[in-house]
Amino acid sequence: MSKKWKKYLLILIVLLGIGGAFYGYKQANNSASTTSLKTITIGYQKADPVDISRQRGDLAKKMKKKGYHVVFKQFQDGTALMTALKSGNIDYARLGDTPPITAQAAGTKLVYIAAGASKENGTGLVIPKNSSVKSIKDLKGKRVAYTKGTSSQYLLLSALKKAGMSASDIKWVNMDQSAASVAFSKGKVAAWSTWDPYTAQAEVQMGAKLLITGKNGVSYNRDFVVAMKNFAKKNTDVSSYLTKYLAADMKWADTHHEKLIKMLMKSLGLSRKVVTKTVERRSYSMGKVTTKIVKQQQEIADMFYASSLINKDVKVSKIVMSGK
Repeated sequence: MSKKWKKYLLILIVLLGIGGAFYGYKQANNSASTTSLKTITIGYQKADPVDISRQRGDLAKKMKKKGYHVVFKQFQDGTALMTALKSGNIDYARLGDTPPITAQAAGTKLVYIAAGASKENGTGLVIPKNSSVKSIKDLKGKRVAYTKGTSSQYLLLSALKKAGMSASDIKWVNMDQSAASVAFSKGKVAAWSTWDPYTAQAEVQMGAKLLITGKNGVSYNRDFVVAMKNFAKKNTDVSSYLTKYLAADMKWADTHHEKLIKMLMKSLGLSRKVVTKTVERRSYSMGKVTTKIVKQQQEIADMFYASSLINKDVKVSKIVMSGK
């Protein structure tokens, strides 16, 4: 080998050595920076506000800059989320409006961190396209599908009350939303109390009609972010950041419907028509739990207590975490 090639080989070896050392340094630093972050775990359900933030990716990046590593965990329903929250498997949970009420009544020491916008337009009672039912009073003695412990149960109770009817005037059929969809399509129930995207699916795929919606105070069906009281007290900064960054993502969702629709079509596995209907009739937001929202939640608690669905007269205002 000539002196010239020996010189080139020596330079190459030196450069490789420097590159390897730099890579090792970078990896060590990245590992150190990751382990130095505090892990925050958030539970969500498919296509909810937290899931939108997860898919968009901005929240995790912003939280990382503040010193937190965010882990997202998906759950099938509010019951599973509450179980995970109580056991400490997650730090925050995205829930609907009724699970926090039943949890508080059961003595679970949770607190409300943030609240989303009303989904009243896509929440309601659907009836078959050829149904002879013209008003909720026409459902007297008929079978109506709902899911216990969800907004669908409250909507049905609230609608009956506003119509001057009692809970015993209809036949309550408790089943999960997937089973209710099948029962509805086969004509085994006269009506179905549900929410989007199930409402939109029934309308688009089955030609169903909305008999009533959550409008006029029947049901607001909001999203809530909750945490256990002890955790929330020790992590006020985290809750503040989380609310702020979720709010930013919801503002994005409210002003970028086309991108949001494509995102939700993929995660939900539903048609553009169904997802578009769902997105276009609601607004997206996340912010502080206001006195108005507390009052709305208290209405649910009072009705559940009066209907013996909970055995404790709870006060929602006592478990609202005051933000910064």
